[in-house]
Amino acid sequence: MDPKSDALIEFPQYGIYPRWPEDGQGWIHPDDLPVVSKLLPSERVIRRDSFDGTYYHCCYGKWAFRLRPALWLQIKAEDLDLGDEVETIGLGMERDLFVGEVIGMYFVRRKGRIAYRLRRADQSLPKLFLREHLRLLSEKQRVRQGEIEHPTPKWDGSGERIDFTD
Repeated sequence: MDPKSDALIEFPQYGIYPRWPEDGQGWIHPDDLPVVSKLLPSERVIRRDSFDGTYYHCCYGKWAFRLRPALWLQIKAEDLDLGDEVETIGLGMERDLFVGEVIGMYFVRRKGRIAYRLRRADQSLPKLFLREHLRLLSEKQRVRQGEIEHPTPKWDGSGERIDFTD
């Protein structure tokens, strides 16, 4: 692949390597072989950050590694990434609300979606969450302007009063 044509490719890209290529380990940078052999193949969602002409620079959380172009399944990115702090959104009385950190991203093929594993305090939760059940903590809710006119109090006691008549 020509590095000049890389300008047309947008990064980051997200995808999975569900299978180990049959031609061995030549697609992995020799220095990164111990890391990659623990992470791949799997349903973990890997992020590609750049391409230097020979290797894609990839990461999964704190692990960074380099891979030659190989068959992978590119998936649509959602706006969450490993290490992000999120708040769960409850569904009625079904789920308690808490703040946690995204520690795992897995592609669930039968749903065609990314499922997220969270850590709450120091404990990894066994349940996986979908994006619509999470709110990124940097997403701030806006409070709309009030519609009720409130009287302004005055220190001398001569403020406006609200009449409560039925």
